[in-house]
Amino acid sequence: MRKFIFAVVALAVSLNFALAFELSAQKELEYGLEASYYQDLARASKHFESACNKGSINGCSFLGISYYNGEGVRQDYKKAIEIWQMTCDKKDAVGCAQLGFAYKSGKAVKQDYKKAMDLYQKACDLGGADACYDVASLYLDAKGVEQNFKTAKEYFGKACDLGDQFGCDDYKKLNEAGY
Repeated sequence: MRKFIFAVVALAVSLNFALAFELSAQKELEYGLEASYYQDLARASKHFESACNKGSINGCSFLGISYYNGEGVRQDYKKAIEIWQMTCDKKDAVGCAQLGFAYKSGKAVKQDYKKAMDLYQKACDLGGADACYDVASLYLDAKGVEQNFKTAKEYFGKACDLGDQFGCDDYKKLNEAGY
């Protein structure tokens, strides 16, 4: 009986520790976003790295942004791409969208609109409003896909539904144009 009670107590302590660890990762992410807002980029990148090391996938994605832009850390495109690939593989909309941006711009990797579209689509499906907007833009501009105003309008609508005001504005413009 004593072994059973000890096992239950040990389990409870380990669960509390795990919960505190996760909350700590979330707090680190919040501190990083706050520091970024106030342009304290060195502090922001440290919090993003800490959040990432504690298991926050979002923290990792934002750390990738820091490396890509050289904000608070030395610019390192390769590291940013590796981080975003890892977070996208773990179904993080921010990581997939950022990786899509890299392929669209061709700044850190060989430009590939088709791959950018696939990544933006994945991020959109994961609830990334900006990514839905980017899918729409690629359809509008015929980058990596055939131009399709109706499909662009559909994705602007998705972006709008997810809270992207630019998506709402462009949906309205295409609607007024008869699409």
